Amino acid sequence: MSTLSTPAAPASAPPASAPSRGRTPRVRASRRSRRMTLTAWLFSLPFVVLFLVFMAGPIVASLGMSFTDMTTRDLETPFQVNLVGFDNYVRLFQDPRFLRSLLNTFVFVIVAVPLTMALALAVALALDKGIRRFRTVFRVGYYAPVVTSIVAIAIVWRFILQPDGLLNGFLSLLGIQGPDWLQSTTWALPSLIMMAVWRNIGTLMVIFLAALQGVPREHHEAAMVDGANVWQRFTNITIPAMRPALLFAAVITGIGFLQFFEEPYVMTQGGPLDATLSTAMYTYDQFGFGNYAYASAASYVLFIAIVILSLIQFRFLGRKD
Repeated sequence: MSTLSTPAAPASAPPASAPSRGRTPRVRASRRSRRMTLTAWLFSLPFVVLFLVFMAGPIVASLGMSFTDMTTRDLETPFQVNLVGFDNYVRLFQDPRFLRSLLNTFVFVIVAVPLTMALALAVALALDKGIRRFRTVFRVGYYAPVVTSIVAIAIVWRFILQPDGLLNGFLSLLGIQGPDWLQSTTWALPSLIMMAVWRNIGTLMVIFLAALQGVPREHHEAAMVDGANVWQRFTNITIPAMRPALLFAAVITGIGFLQFFEEPYVMTQGGPLDATLSTAMYTYDQFGFGNYAYASAASYVLFIAIVILSLIQFRFLGRKD
């Protein structure tokens, strides 16, 4: 008797693949990241709007204005502004007063920036290692001009630099006849440089003092064991360690001095004979005359000069491996 074989049970279908549990945390993290990014942008939105309206917008508008012939008359009558291309820039470099202002500005920067940095570094070294007593008093004294109104400082220096002022009085004790500093085409610009250097030493002193305190002492001790003298330790250990601080100081000081305006405006009005006329003051004068497009072109020439100077400083003081 034949036995009927029981048919084999059909193979069960493979279970549907469950969603990978490994992707869930990544998806959640991605959603959380998007949510945080959106939240950050929402919090930043007021600043972004203010920046676009009051900073980026005027900057772009002034750049476009520099390629037009816009003047005061265009504010009094319906706008009839014409595009003139690079005519304003060509006129600038054909204007003797603008060229003189560029020369004065470059002389100011080339002399004042290294001098300010050198004196500030010397003061920082003295406060870091040499001066022990009344150190806080010296720090406050050197930094006080930074937080003092430039107008007040300029007025005081005008009295100091008068023909019968304090400086000439001191020189007379040494048997030297001092000049009329602010009315001399030879000495007016050096006088402003001297005042600017004195006023800005405090800012760089604080930066350099912080950098000096960050130089590892053990490096100096190891160099002393190897027989390195003070100058060798300064040039081979201190200066390389301070390179970021030196770069920062050079950039901010160079940018500030390229835009120097208050000193000649308060003390000399750009005179005598444009000997202290700066590019920023020239631009201000042109804007006051109603030459808006021309003044915009001058301001962008100054902007390009700032960019070039900053690139040069990064080239020579940037971090090197």
